[in-house]
Amino acid sequence: MPELSIAQWDEFLSLFPNAHILQSSTWGELKRASGWDVHRMVTGYSGAQVFFRRLPFGLKFAYIPKGPVGDDWKDLWVELDGLCRELGVAFLKVEADAWEINGSGIKPISPPAGFRLSKHAIQPMRTLIVDLSGDEVNILGRMKQKTRYNVRLAQKKGIVVKPSSDLDTFYHLMEITSQRDRFGVHQQEYYQRTYSLFHTRGQCELLLAEYEKEPVAALMVLARGKRAWYFYGASSESHREMMPTYLIQWEAMRWARSAGCDEYDLWGVPDFDLETLESNFSNQSDGLWGVYRFKRGFGGELRRAAGPWDRIYRPFFYSIYSLWTKMTTRDQ
Repeated sequence: MPELSIAQWDEFLSLFPNAHILQSSTWGELKRASGWDVHRMVTGYSGAQVFFRRLPFGLKFAYIPKGPVGDDWKDLWVELDGLCRELGVAFLKVEADAWEINGSGIKPISPPAGFRLSKHAIQPMRTLIVDLSGDEVNILGRMKQKTRYNVRLAQKKGIVVKPSSDLDTFYHLMEITSQRDRFGVHQQEYYQRTYSLFHTRGQCELLLAEYEKEPVAALMVLARGKRAWYFYGASSESHREMMPTYLIQWEAMRWARSAGCDEYDLWGVPDFDLETLESNFSNQSDGLWGVYRFKRGFGGELRRAAGPWDRIYRPFFYSIYSLWTKMTTRDQ
């Protein structure tokens, strides 16, 4: 099946205004600039934006983040199989835009025929979704008391949050946070490209928090349809006692509401059930535990993603990949 143009893919996605932003053509172009090959295909009322990364020996790895789009994927899988085999793909990884958590807990969703459940996810498995419905009093009322207090404390102490296009300052704060919290960051060009691509479409805002004109925190929020996502955030070592990170999250939620969103995805917490998270967050600080301690206060609902699912075309190379992911996960 020939690759769809960006215009054709956007026309298809217009039928699904709440499709995940990782399936948008804009995200595809962002990743294409980072070395991924991108192929967009539609069968009937279903479609997928597929990302390809080159592997040794002339093979490729294929990946569908937060897709496919649409409901009936049966015919789409047939087309995807043909494409993957034609391009020499070792395996296809799918992370669907679906949740396993319902009101009573986790209800596993079976992989599609021909796929197996994978232990290796690329996107965070669990997240917290903040409900933006109601007025601002309602939203604040669903937060933990301490978080509401910190939001108001930052306002009272003179923290000012405003839209910005200062990617130099944003990246400087990202580097500080990376060194402090020991996580990797992209090159500055990646964040500049993200902002440029999405901001021109009204789907991104860069917020900067200042105290007496000194930058102390920054945040990049993306939105599509009824959903917004907190992907990137950072803070300095200065004036942390004034709680700028709480106020900047609140202002990001207010921006998301103004963009028509009714959900705010805090994007990534440790992959444990709620009881385990609540029992351990106060005495754990490594990995995403510190992140959970901060994010839990905003009153979001814990959810777990379906999958990931892998479709294997070259078992030998897939076994090497599985061993590698097992070793790297163990070392973290």
